[in-house]
Amino acid sequence: MNRDEVLAAYERQVRIRQGERVGRVVRKAAKGGWNGILWSDLDEDTADAEIAAQRAYFAALKRDFEWKLYSHDRPADLADRLLAAGFTAEPEETLMAAEAAAVAAEPRLPEGVELRVAEDPAGIDLLVRAHEQAFGMSLPGLRERVLRRLTERPESIVAVVAMAGDRPISGARLTLDPDTEFAGLFGGGTVAGWRGRGVYRALVAHRARVAVERGYRYLHVDASADSRPILLRLGFEPLGTTTPYVRAPGA
Repeated sequence: MNRDEVLAAYERQVRIRQGERVGRVVRKAAKGGWNGILWSDLDEDTADAEIAAQRAYFAALKRDFEWKLYSHDRPADLADRLLAAGFTAEPEETLMAAEAAAVAAEPRLPEGVELRVAEDPAGIDLLVRAHEQAFGMSLPGLRERVLRRLTERPESIVAVVAMAGDRPISGARLTLDPDTEFAGLFGGGTVAGWRGRGVYRALVAHRARVAVERGYRYLHVDASADSRPILLRLGFEPLGTTTPYVRAPGA
């Protein structure tokens, strides 16, 4: 896998195409969904004015929003400019990618664990429970976002839950947007007591198989510090880092 070629393709096919191009940025505004800036083409002379314009836009909508900053974005001090404009940085993640066919495999799960496809409200409830218990936080809006996508574009998402008996111990999603070579991995955190037993790897292998079956060439993921070592062992390569900069409308 040629890192530079894959990153360039990711920019064109994922970042730029998943929102609305407005001048020098690509943004997404969705009531009840994710709001923010996906991509920008800025320099030292245009950055501050564009930041102010996007602040005003989302403030008028009375919505929190996120500026998703990648390590190769310009200008080089864009992070400092966002902080000066009242944004708060969340933990940095690593943008990673892999050839889906090289990762796809039969999932190998611990004894007593099975994968269940989440395709109705009850299944999504299990998915959200697994996410919240694994990450130790409430995830408001996740249930509604996943259900909306399953209802409106069912071909564009696959959600699975690892079940230990009646208990959801890990949940994961695969996004499959049309006209792109990239399928996205989301979630995958595993509850305490089941970590280090191959559940996360099994969920990656399963989703990679689905991606290959649907005709996707690459997998991409924003990896946490916990996930990165596992993904490296599975053959994923770092393409850079990404940091969410968030701002509330009244901040």
